[in-house]
Amino acid sequence: MEYRNLGRSGLKVSVLSLGTMTFGGQGKFSKTGETDVDGARRQIDMCIDAGINLFDTADVYSGGVSEEILGKALGEKRNQVLVATKARFNMGNGPNDGGLSRHHLIRACEASLKRLNTDHIDLYQLHEWDGQTPLEETLAALEHLVTSGKVRYVGVSNFSGWHLMKTLGVAQSHKWVQPVSQQIHYTLQAREAEYELLPITQDQGLGVLVWSPLAGGLLSGKYRRGQAAPEGTRHLANWGEPPIYNEDALYDIIEVLVDIAGSRGVSAAQIALAWLISRPLVTSVIVGARSEEQLQDNLHSANLILNTEELKRLDEISLPTLIYPYWHQAQTAPDRLSPADLSLLAPFLKQK
Repeated sequence: MEYRNLGRSGLKVSVLSLGTMTFGGQGKFSKTGETDVDGARRQIDMCIDAGINLFDTADVYSGGVSEEILGKALGEKRNQVLVATKARFNMGNGPNDGGLSRHHLIRACEASLKRLNTDHIDLYQLHEWDGQTPLEETLAALEHLVTSGKVRYVGVSNFSGWHLMKTLGVAQSHKWVQPVSQQIHYTLQAREAEYELLPITQDQGLGVLVWSPLAGGLLSGKYRRGQAAPEGTRHLANWGEPPIYNEDALYDIIEVLVDIAGSRGVSAAQIALAWLISRPLVTSVIVGARSEEQLQDNLHSANLILNTEELKRLDEISLPTLIYPYWHQAQTAPDRLSPADLSLLAPFLKQK
């Protein structure tokens, strides 16, 4: 297992992490999985044996049950690993039971600590932007949590580019703790993060954690053009997350994945995960599984190295369309581009 620094911090995390949305299976989260404590223990042991040292959850997953199961399943192994969780979404029906206010964030952290049965959270992440709470209030609350020893590092998730830069700027101006990472959705099927979020990552020295790296199973190889969806799965039209804007383009990507996987004698899922691990700005890819068989398959991707030709095929079939102002920059300003600019524009300049 390879370990990478989380942004500019000295914290090293494994290139694969375990996501625990499948733990609990309460309410709407039953669609993702229903892993109980015993099943969680087995998955955690598999991950630790493979070298994974980061386990990611959120207070909203199954209404806190995911955190409870993770805490119970880790048990005495807690101090061998890193635990990441998130807060922002509603945990009750009251007007202050969600958001990123000082009131909710501090209370949410203390509740997570209790559910996780731990005295600290290694990475505490803002799960989503809150446009109604001043950033100064949110960041001051995070500063308090860090200085009190309840949180070691902080990160964000699902922020837009301007949300992220504003957060970094406000934290820096007040000399408060700054986010070391962002958790984003990024796959061969959804490369929108390359427009803003990944260039910011390079420019500002952030770590990147990737959630739903198989696009909710779409890139597993189970979904093929002209074939019925596997029993028990959702139809593309009702998928929702991530949205599918171009079904033909999705199947074009899947065909390349399946072809490369067949030549390697591995699963398409392993190829999709290996592509993400190979991306220079990705720190760790968060995998989750309904079964131990799925998890074992995903774990093999940590040691799968794609060759230059395979990477080229995957890059080209999934290359995003340049939106404004990037197509204009590529056409008129290629002589004054930074490394962060080139993280998006380099493939398009090579085409000229």
